[in-house]
Amino acid sequence: MRRIVSVWLIDWPVSVRRRSLARACAPASPPEPALDPRQPFALTLKNSRGAVVLHALNPAARAAGLRRGQGQADALAMIPHLVCRPADPAADARALEALAIWAERWSPSVSLDASPDGLEGLFLDITGAGHLFGGERALLARIRDRLAEAGIAARAAAAPTPGAAWALARWSDLEGRPPVVGQDRLRERLAGLPLEALRLDAAALAQARRFGLKRIGDLYAMPRAGLARRFRGAGGLDLVRRLDQALGHEGEALTPVRPPARYRAWQAFAEPLGDLAGVEARLPALADDLAAALERDGQGARRLTLTGFRTDGGAPALSIRTGRPGRDAAVWLRLFREAGLGRLELGFGVDALMLAAAEVEPLAVRQAALHDEAAARQAEDLAALVDRLSARLGPDRVLTPETADSWIPERAERWRPALAGPPAALAGEPGRRPILLFDPPEPVEAIAELPDGAPARFTWRRLSRRVIRADGPERLSPEWWRPAADRRAIRTRDYYRVEDEAGGRYWLFREGLYGREYGGGEGERAPSWWMHGVLP
Repeated sequence: MRRIVSVWLIDWPVSVRRRSLARACAPASPPEPALDPRQPFALTLKNSRGAVVLHALNPAARAAGLRRGQGQADALAMIPHLVCRPADPAADARALEALAIWAERWSPSVSLDASPDGLEGLFLDITGAGHLFGGERALLARIRDRLAEAGIAARAAAAPTPGAAWALARWSDLEGRPPVVGQDRLRERLAGLPLEALRLDAAALAQARRFGLKRIGDLYAMPRAGLARRFRGAGGLDLVRRLDQALGHEGEALTPVRPPARYRAWQAFAEPLGDLAGVEARLPALADDLAAALERDGQGARRLTLTGFRTDGGAPALSIRTGRPGRDAAVWLRLFREAGLGRLELGFGVDALMLAAAEVEPLAVRQAALHDEAAARQAEDLAALVDRLSARLGPDRVLTPETADSWIPERAERWRPALAGPPAALAGEPGRRPILLFDPPEPVEAIAELPDGAPARFTWRRLSRRVIRADGPERLSPEWWRPAADRRAIRTRDYYRVEDEAGGRYWLFREGLYGREYGGGEGERAPSWWMHGVLP
């Protein structure tokens, strides 16, 4: 059975403003005074009509009779000493996303709650994970206590559907134990809640009140088709959909802030770890647990991420990649040390660590033939070297060549990170082209028979060489799919492999063709010779 936890962050924008003021203020300007919880305080926004309204309130403002959506002028008339500040929804959304990543200590799938009043909550998918925290009630209490320690007022509930969890977190009586509802009692627990608990818009709620509908239970006996017709426009369809979602008759998809890792190892600590030595001491146990899970399913990890959950709400992370899938915990530990565990900013300490396999691939056990044992060992050593260098220098610093869709030599290959996959086989017959090319090609003075003859003698770097053997030409035309300006910049080339009297072998080309691309007219470029590389 699916289990969803809804966390309602009460007065979330006000909590974000209070925490930001407590952490830091601009040194060039006088600090803004801290928020007094006894002082009525509100954040304001302009609505669609351009009027300034109350966007978020602290408990003192709500106790004085103010409400969200009320005009600022009316609020100040009621409470002249009300303190108002402009809201910053973008900053609130960024803070909520950071909190969602921090909440991954309890669930690998954490989604933002886009409620009708704005972003002010989280959804945690804890299906099959409640027993890891001593049960769902203990988990809800832990979530509430950890947020309270951070100065964030919150209420949470667990139910089989996101809609039911959302309704119970906001409208159920939370005195005593946190609500944990199963499928068997879901209809009963939702029946007494107001229609606002179905996440309806203001127009649908107004229509429902006209028909005397006040509680969710009032909708149970009404046929779905009649209920949809009774409400004008799309409001009826939205009412039916929300009711079916809450009761589990219609599915509701949640989009996690980060794609959940299929394999992860997690460990919490009674006392926060304040130094890197403590993190490194506990990393082997996490690696062994993760490797065991991968081995059970025949998988190997390509990318791993170590996340530390700080006591102040931060979640620093460090990632490593490997060139081929593997599940050797000792190799992972060495790569994390090469990557630098010191990059993890522990702050005042971390009270939980998580090691997740972000990318996995099937890993089949292979046995190399006896005559291939040395080659297999060499390939493994090379892959291990690439992994270590990439972890130490960065994955964008260790590169390998791969072929590109071009027959122009300087465009036929490109560099890519070595960890992106095994090196691709380069096209072409070995030995016909140099391994390294001159960039740019160097000019050559050549004597050759017109129009397409191989060079009989050429001068390169002020030394004259007589050709005794030549092979060619290999004609390369401009690529037709390139822009016209690019095709004009690169003319037809005839490549030759030549050998001089001293045994030197060279790869040179003539750019341009006599008679077709050059007729001796004014402004035309005469064909020219260039050295592009030296053959072994």
